[in-house]
Amino acid sequence: MSTLKGKQIGLALTGSHCTLGNIFPQVEKMIQAGAEIFPIMSAAVQATDTRFGAAAIWVTKIKELTGRVPWSQIEEVEPIGPQKLLDLLLIAPCTGNTMAKLANGVTDSGVLMAAKAQLRNCRPVVVAISTNDGLGLNAKNLATLLNTRHIYLVPFGQDDPRQKPNSLVAREELIIPTLREALQGKQIQPVLMWQETGRIKAN
Repeated sequence: MSTLKGKQIGLALTGSHCTLGNIFPQVEKMIQAGAEIFPIMSAAVQATDTRFGAAAIWVTKIKELTGRVPWSQIEEVEPIGPQKLLDLLLIAPCTGNTMAKLANGVTDSGVLMAAKAQLRNCRPVVVAISTNDGLGLNAKNLATLLNTRHIYLVPFGQDDPRQKPNSLVAREELIIPTLREALQGKQIQPVLMWQETGRIKAN
């Protein structure tokens, strides 16, 4: 199994605000494992206050964790490609909007430029989805990512199949195992999870 020690990992946070709080404990574990984290934030995370937390709180927290001011602009992340800055890029949480754009080659934000730059170098991009339409209109985009070389998915499942049957969310506690496999060019398995008695379990 690949180690994270000494790996330069880009962390791209997008606007699934209800999931952001679950990502930070995993970032702490990545740092404890010896990874060097380069934060990237979407405009939605940097500028939107929600009931899950003010934008300034997320910005401050990621600065404190990584010791770096997060990138956000296209021109800030563009050097990732020519300078080969990252061993791996993690998009977590990845909204349905970001997933759709990534699957269709749209590059209109710092997060998506970082992904494009990373894929240009044939280096891994790991996606931890969090979307209310993963089994709806976005299902075709999810299928595209599952079949795109150098893109790896954190195992995911329905988080509330009765109330939100199209909603999918990644298992945050499986982020680090997914990173380790992706660094070896492997998709962690199983990637699809099922839910039983309110808890997601492996299929």
